Amino acid sequence: MPWVDKDKCVGCGICVSKCPASAISMKGEKAEIDMNKCIRCGKCHDFCPQNAVIHDSERIPMEVEKNLKKTRDLMKNFGTREERKAFLERMERHFNKEKTVAERSIEKIKNLMKGENGG
Repeated sequence: MPWVDKDKCVGCGICVSKCPASAISMKGEKAEIDMNKCIRCGKCHDFCPQNAVIHDSERIPMEVEKNLKKTRDLMKNFGTREERKAFLERMERHFNKEKTVAERSIEKIKNLMKGENGG
């Protein structure tokens, strides 16, 4: 899903005019995407002269850092090495579950693309 980097957006409105779903509007001097209307066509990303529209895949490094920071912050609550190790193992299980959910969802989506019901 796309999102707007407010630091890069100059408010030119090109994305607003190119969006076939009318999912983008100007809030003040910055573009904002209504995710309930967005059809994920990528036109906003393709036409933005400032590269201010970012796809989720471009956020992966930021998301990894966010997860790492959260894990480090939470780890401070555990005093002993054994407690920290157990906590990190729980975090690993959590992220493995998220990975499994994503992989199974992708499999179902591919079935939908093949014309199957995905169920």
